[in-house]
Amino acid sequence: MPWVWLSLGSNVDREANLRGAVAALDEAFGPLRLSAVYQSPAEGFAGEPFYNLVAGMNVDIDPATLRQRLRAIEDAHGRLRGGEKFSSRTLDIDILTYDDLLDEQQDIPRDEILHYAFVLGPLAEVAADQLHPRLQRSYGELWQAFDPALRDGLEPVDLSF
Repeated sequence: MPWVWLSLGSNVDREANLRGAVAALDEAFGPLRLSAVYQSPAEGFAGEPFYNLVAGMNVDIDPATLRQRLRAIEDAHGRLRGGEKFSSRTLDIDILTYDDLLDEQQDIPRDEILHYAFVLGPLAEVAADQLHPRLQRSYGELWQAFDPALRDGLEPVDLSF
């Protein structure tokens, strides 16, 4: 079965929404591998800080079906769609990777891996030796090379599942 890495984030009722998302993912897909939770400033807008984490799991469905199921979990947690791209979120779940799939139309692997500390940091924590499907460099290596100035504001949170 394919291995998938997901990015989860919330800046509205953060703890409750992330706990609900992790429970829903565990129920739908089985055991998860989770990073620590990190707080980071809102990106692209003035808003409350986000809680973020990365979750890994095996799936037996294709990426399009997985995306639909993730949207249903977001919707169940009050996610509103159609607003500004950069805005507060009750819950945001993005597919980061789907095995070694390269699919630009589905944004897999997700570009945010290489641009945001709140994605790459937690991913490097749980998958340091795994290779980025396009770059063929490990997430640990990418994190070590990540601009230290872009790591500002990424703080671990004492929240366990």
